[in-house]
Amino acid sequence: MYVSIVTMPVANLRNLCRCGSHGKNFTFIAKRYATTHSTRGYRIWTSRQARWSTKSSQKPSLEPVEGLFGSTSADSGTVPLSRLWKPFVFTIAFSGASLAGAAIWQYENLRQRAINSMRLPLNWAQERSIMPKKGKWRQELNKWWSNLSEGERLFFPLCFVNCLVFLAWRVPSFQNFMVRYFCSNPASRALCWPMVLSTFSHYSAFHLFANMYVLHSFSTGAVASLGKEQFLGLYLSAGVISSMASYVYKALTSQPGLSLGASGAIMAVLGYVCTQYPDTRLSIIFLPVLSFTAGSAIKVIMALDATGVLLGWKFFDHAAHLGGALCGIAWCYWGNAYIWQKREPLLHWWHELRSSAPTK
Repeated sequence: MYVSIVTMPVANLRNLCRCGSHGKNFTFIAKRYATTHSTRGYRIWTSRQARWSTKSSQKPSLEPVEGLFGSTSADSGTVPLSRLWKPFVFTIAFSGASLAGAAIWQYENLRQRAINSMRLPLNWAQERSIMPKKGKWRQELNKWWSNLSEGERLFFPLCFVNCLVFLAWRVPSFQNFMVRYFCSNPASRALCWPMVLSTFSHYSAFHLFANMYVLHSFSTGAVASLGKEQFLGLYLSAGVISSMASYVYKALTSQPGLSLGASGAIMAVLGYVCTQYPDTRLSIIFLPVLSFTAGSAIKVIMALDATGVLLGWKFFDHAAHLGGALCGIAWCYWGNAYIWQKREPLLHWWHELRSSAPTK
C-alpha cells in the first residue's frame, strides 16, 4: 500500500483513500474459491459462488466475511444497474438536504450574531473574551479552542466522529452491524445510508491517520474560502456523490465489493482548493525540497485515478476518488455561483416559517 503525503505547503498528495476490491484466490473453509477484497483499509473474503438468481428474487446472497475479530457476513453478488435508482435518488435528496441545511445554519448564525450585537453592549464580546473560566483545565481548553482557525474548529468534530467509528470497529459484537451499515456495498440490502456512514468509517489506524491528516491540511484553506457552513454542505454531499460513483463503477464492471473511508469527501476538498488556488505551492512531507503547484497536483492525482479506473486497479476505489474530485472542481466553477448564491428563496421561506412560529 503506497501513500504519498503532502501538506499545504505540506499536504497529502495521494492520501490513503477509498480502496476498492482486488482479487487473489485462496481456499475457503469449505474448499471453495473466494475473492480477497481490499475495503479502503482492510481485507475481507467473500465467496465467488454467490450470485443473484435473475429468475427468482434478484436479491443478494449472504456470504461469510473474515474480519479481524472472526467471521461475519456481507452481501455479495452481481449488481444490475436498475438496482441503483434508489441510491441515485438518495444521492440527490441527501445532497440537496445537506446544502439546504448548511444555508439555514449560516442564516441562523448570522441572525444570532445580529441579535447579540443589538441586545448586548459594544464591549460585551471583549469582556467575555477576557473573562476567565472556572477551573484551570477549562481555561486551558478555552485558550486552545480560541486559538484555532475556523477550519480547525470544524475539523476536530469531524475527526472525533471518525475516531468514534474507528473504535466501534474494535468491538467484536458490532462487526455485522459495521459491515452492513458502515461499508458502502452496491450488493448490500442496505444501500442508501451506508453511502453516508461509510465516509466516516476507517478500519485501520493508518487509514484513519492519513485521511485525517489530509483533511486537516486542506480544511483551513477551504473553510476560509467557503465558510464553515458551505464547507460542511459540500463535504457531506461529496461523500455521498463519491459513493454513488463507486456504485456505478462496480455495477458496470461486475465487481461488487465493500468500500469505506473519508477520501471521497476529502478529494472534493482537495479538488476545490487546488482549483481555487492553483498556484499554491505544495511539498511532500518526507521530501520538503520537492515542491509543485496545487494545480499540477490535482491533475496528477486525477490522472492516476482515471488510469486506475480504466485498467481496473483494485487497491483503491478510484471511481470514488474521481467522483469526489470532480464534485469539488465542479463546485469551484459552477456550484458556488449557480447553487449556493441562489439560496435566497430558501432563506426567505425559512425566515417566513420562523416568523410565523409562535414565540414563547
